[in-house]
Amino acid sequence: MSDGRTIGRGEPVAPPSSHPGRGRGDLTEGPIAKTLLLFALPTLGSNVLQSLNGSVNAIFVGRFLGEDALAATANGNILMFLLMAFVFGFSMAGTILIGQAFGRRDIDEARRVLGTTVGSFLPLIIAIAAAGWIFAGDLLRLLATPPASFDLALSYLRVIFVALPGGLMMALLMMTLRGGGDALTPFWFMLLSVILGVVLNPVLILGLGPAPRLGIAGSAMGTAIANYVSLASMLLYVYARDLPLRLRGADLRYLLPDLAVLRTIIVKGIPMGLQMVVISSSALAMLGLVNRHGVVTTAAYAVAQQLWTYVQMPAMALGGAVSAMAAQNIGAGNWHRVSKITRAGVLFNVILTGSLVLLLTVAERPLLELFLGGTSPALPIAEHILLVSTWGFVFFGISLVLFGTVRANGIVLAPLIILFISMYPVRFGVVFGTDQWLGVDALWWSFPTGMVATMLMAMALYLHGGWRRRGLAAEPVSEQEAVDLAESATEPGGSFSPRG
Repeated sequence: MSDGRTIGRGEPVAPPSSHPGRGRGDLTEGPIAKTLLLFALPTLGSNVLQSLNGSVNAIFVGRFLGEDALAATANGNILMFLLMAFVFGFSMAGTILIGQAFGRRDIDEARRVLGTTVGSFLPLIIAIAAAGWIFAGDLLRLLATPPASFDLALSYLRVIFVALPGGLMMALLMMTLRGGGDALTPFWFMLLSVILGVVLNPVLILGLGPAPRLGIAGSAMGTAIANYVSLASMLLYVYARDLPLRLRGADLRYLLPDLAVLRTIIVKGIPMGLQMVVISSSALAMLGLVNRHGVVTTAAYAVAQQLWTYVQMPAMALGGAVSAMAAQNIGAGNWHRVSKITRAGVLFNVILTGSLVLLLTVAERPLLELFLGGTSPALPIAEHILLVSTWGFVFFGISLVLFGTVRANGIVLAPLIILFISMYPVRFGVVFGTDQWLGVDALWWSFPTGMVATMLMAMALYLHGGWRRRGLAAEPVSEQEAVDLAESATEPGGSFSPRG
């Protein structure tokens, strides 16, 4: 039953939670540490689940097809991440507007935003996929993809481009449902996608049963089928249950973009999109340098990226939680709680990320053997990469928490500038400045050096940046925006795509 009020086209809607988006309630009261942890844990669990598909895919490729194929997936995935990054930022912005519309109980506006987001960006996504198919070889040559893995990378990347529209639309729909306060439905369909990927990858790679033996293309095909089946299933569910955000009848006119809504999406999406472009383009350039050291080194780096995906997850979740909590408390005038929230976030990051780094240091050999087997020549290289680089994520996690706090009062440009400085002048300064005496280790040392530099600049911004001045933000960031900004500021890792 509704409360008697109607919205949009006169349809009654149940009252939303006090804070829309992820619907976690009032963050201005209660014990700070407990509230922060309870806010962050569901996001952490969701990200782990979404990353499992990419990791299982890498395990099958590495164990069944070898180092050449694993190096090929590294080139394909980072390219895909870069091409998706900017469009994905705008999709996240559309989700934020949907959450705000639900908070106002304006279902018609929520549908208008959804229609504009889909109508504007689906044609762009399809165009990117088509161009990627055509120019995949040229993109791989720009990356100096090792000749031994070039043909494999080309086969893999072209099929991944086929998967692109389904994957991005699935992510958009999941984010949209979360923006409307439904976190459970996206979870179940994300789980369906993971299960399908886990089942289909070995079947299509090895040609089990009646399936054709597709090799590395089978890995990408498994991802594509999982994406499209999960997307179709989710759409069927949305329409069968007549959920508020379905578009039918007269609502289909919203697929013609509303220019005012599109303008807002672009303005809100630029910070998230640029963050993802800066980080993913830096990762792409780094991969090009790694490729020059041969296919075995690239395969080792690909496995390290898979494990880094999980190491940085606590910081991603905590950065979003800190930002959302700080935004609510700034809006309520509870400035005395903001610094306590930040300290709790830093402490939890050191404990959680530090524990993962320690675990990875102790158990790196069996974890790496999941991907490479016990006799791979890439195994000792991957061990060395992890030993040299992984500790830097503790410091990068501190940066994400500090960024989360300052963003809560509307500061989005300064963190972007800091990320650019650390990802380009600092990271590549280390690579080219120490290459003569460190050799390939210059690549691996550039990661923790850049992360420490990010933390030092983030600390300077937090302590002396003037972000505490009232009135900086035109409006407080929403819970969805806080989490999305945190997730768009992290290393691509081994992900096939940005997280949704």
